[in-house]
Amino acid sequence: MNTLSSPPSANRVPSCAATLTAVVCATILLSCGQQAQSPPARPASSATVTKAAYQPLVGRWQRTDGDYMIEVRGIEASGRAEVAYFNPRPINVARAEASGEGGNMRLTIELRDAGYPGCIYKLAFDKAKDQLVGTYFQAAQNETYDIA
Repeated sequence: MNTLSSPPSANRVPSCAATLTAVVCATILLSCGQQAQSPPARPASSATVTKAAYQPLVGRWQRTDGDYMIEVRGIEASGRAEVAYFNPRPINVARAEASGEGGNMRLTIELRDAGYPGCIYKLAFDKAKDQLVGTYFQAAQNETYDIA
């Protein structure tokens, strides 16, 4: 019967792999019983908490003249709004701000994307109709359109 055996230990020179294996095993054994350090805690979700006065603005608003949709996800007390815009694909919203004095809630949205070089919505909430109304400035065409 043929067997494979290693040469006697006195004649053996440790290989790099054997040395590396020994170092790894020693490291594992030395670290046993030690508590692993947890990664730093992540901050709480950055979801926008909507100020109660702005609550009527939150939601999806579909324009009646096309596949344009504004999605107001939340509005901070400072007026900074988290907004998405679709036509029907997503368009970058550079900034969005809400204001409201005496129940006159307003929303300004600036779009900056291909074909949208600083286009601006200036909208007001019509409580009686539950609608956003105002104007849309199409910067590429230098035209302002009424939104009703």
